[in-house]
Amino acid sequence: MTKNLLVELLVEELPPKSLKQLGNSFAELLAASLKTQGLIAQNAIVTPYATPRRLAVHIASVAAKAADKAVTQKLMPVKVGLDAAGQATPPLLKKLASLGADASAVPQLKRALDGKTETLFWDSIATGISLTDGLQNALQDAIDQLPIPKVMTYQLADGWQSVHFVRPAHVLVALHGADIVPVNILGLQAGRETQGHRFEAKVNPIVLHSADSYAQQLQDEGAVITHFAQRRAEIAHQLTAAAAQEKLTLLDDEALLDEVTALVEHPNVLAGKFDAEFLQVPQECLILTMKANQKYFPLLDAQGKLANKFLLVSNIRPADPSQVIAGNERVVRSRLADAKFFFDQDRKKTLASRVPQLDKVLYHNKLGTQGLRMHYVRAIARMLGEQLGGNTLASQAFDAATLAKADLMTDMVGEFPELQGIMGRYYAQHEGLSDDIAFAIEDHYKPRFAGDELPRNLVGVCVALADKLETLVDMFRIGEVPTGDKDPFALRRHALGVIRILVEKNLPLKLDELIKQGKIETRTGTTPSISRSSSTPDLYVFFHDRLAGFLREQGYSVQEVDAVLSLNPQLLCDIPKRLAAVRAFSVLPEAASLAAANKRVGNILKKSEGAIRDTVDTGLLQEANEQALYQALQDIQPQAGNAFSAGDYTTALQILAALKSPVDAFFDHVMVNVDDESLRNNRLALLAQLHQIMNRVADISKLAVNL
Repeated sequence: MTKNLLVELLVEELPPKSLKQLGNSFAELLAASLKTQGLIAQNAIVTPYATPRRLAVHIASVAAKAADKAVTQKLMPVKVGLDAAGQATPPLLKKLASLGADASAVPQLKRALDGKTETLFWDSIATGISLTDGLQNALQDAIDQLPIPKVMTYQLADGWQSVHFVRPAHVLVALHGADIVPVNILGLQAGRETQGHRFEAKVNPIVLHSADSYAQQLQDEGAVITHFAQRRAEIAHQLTAAAAQEKLTLLDDEALLDEVTALVEHPNVLAGKFDAEFLQVPQECLILTMKANQKYFPLLDAQGKLANKFLLVSNIRPADPSQVIAGNERVVRSRLADAKFFFDQDRKKTLASRVPQLDKVLYHNKLGTQGLRMHYVRAIARMLGEQLGGNTLASQAFDAATLAKADLMTDMVGEFPELQGIMGRYYAQHEGLSDDIAFAIEDHYKPRFAGDELPRNLVGVCVALADKLETLVDMFRIGEVPTGDKDPFALRRHALGVIRILVEKNLPLKLDELIKQGKIETRTGTTPSISRSSSTPDLYVFFHDRLAGFLREQGYSVQEVDAVLSLNPQLLCDIPKRLAAVRAFSVLPEAASLAAANKRVGNILKKSEGAIRDTVDTGLLQEANEQALYQALQDIQPQAGNAFSAGDYTTALQILAALKSPVDAFFDHVMVNVDDESLRNNRLALLAQLHQIMNRVADISKLAVNL
């Protein structure tokens, strides 16, 4: 007979950013262990619960005892276990004794081959484990494997024993149906009593009737919503309703919603406000202050501007919430006053006056200071500006790069590093610098993450590319490359940022030349001592891998990406057009045959010995089918070449469809590797021309399937 099981650990306040994972892991680990021991089915319904003060799990249909099962155990080779007379040897008797049997079991032993050796086996019935023992094992497994960010060590009540857990645990509940399962963990003995909300519980302790009454009793008697997702949904509903009542819009933040859900057991959303004078401070500062320090939800007006109101999630529901609101308003007023003070103080100095301070900030012990690094970033930015817009853009890019990191020396960014770049833009605008410069200071960090927007002007593009290229070139120079899942300098993100800017901004910059110029512009003068590992992977290969992944994420197949990237196109802005052309080509009726033929041509050319001639001698074209192929190439080459030069890659590939018949006929009737060296070399030259025409846009042999 099965019953539902409830296990709860009541603890002191758990780390909020880890609560959701801890709750899910506790449930999953406990259930996995019970499944392994045969106490629950593989498809058993498992419901995790997690609040700031508890980790719990409800598991349906748990057996009081696992089913007995037949077990066949290998003992030892027959020649070791039995003597010449067929009697048990001392080693066999000893083995049987360890299994709770004696010599009377010898006639029941089975003989079977184990490999090439005849071996003795013993069939027995293994008694299923009891729920008490199985749950004890499962609890220990769960505690040992729980992904605890930082383990605490604390003493038990006896003052002698110490245990290790994420937070001190005070109560253990284990109910199988309505029955207590007598297990223990962390110095606690299981019972049926737990505690509700610290201040709002109607009853404390709460005596649980059964495993199934847990969630409802905690809500009714303890004022606790135990289910994380249910509590989160309740907070979201209250936030939306409160924002609508204020006729404002909620600034969504899923991570903040998760964190607040992990801080309260009995959520109550209230509205507060702050003095309108604080709105003179950039709204990014105010929003970050409210979210990071106070866990408040900022509100926006119809224009998307920050309003002087916010929402807070309280853990209590007093009849008169005015004192709760007033207390939070006092705290936020102090926080916002600090932000205003930083903002006012920072504006007393120009960004340019802060630039020399960067010479005192160590960037990397092998690469020197941030100031030295920006010397090279400025050089790269100016070089890019010259290529993309001439002297005017080069000058603007140089100026923006000079000021790009100056806000790191401000009080506001010192307090809130997340505002780097953003504050630089505000301070630049305050000084009267042009929007091109100001926005470039903010945007040179972009894209900061997957899906982030790109720099909004060419000045920002130059500085963003320069900043990322300098980082990549110098980190690779000293061997600081990503390994496995470790990427402490975010080089993968920097490379992807460069790729996105080149592709999405349609920039006529070649990747290999960018890398080469970046290497020339960096570390060419007096620099700190640096060493370069001989095993450092090539930066271009690193870019190539990121580019392939980026394109696959855009929905292109592995074959399509390989077909284009195998030609190592350096103008990344051309790659989307090449991929579109490959996709259009692949649906043509002739595509499969031409791809297969192209692969065959490539293999023939690879195996050829010596250099292949650049030109075809028409006088040596003896076979009608090789003459037809040569003529077909002459006919389509100008058309395909013109389309390719015009960037019309789709047309350039579709023109190749006319080659199907002459190519098929050539391979059906013409032998390439003939004994006559002149004929052989001429036919190889013909195939080389074919290969060149077919592979200008992409290596279409990569589209061949099962060849």
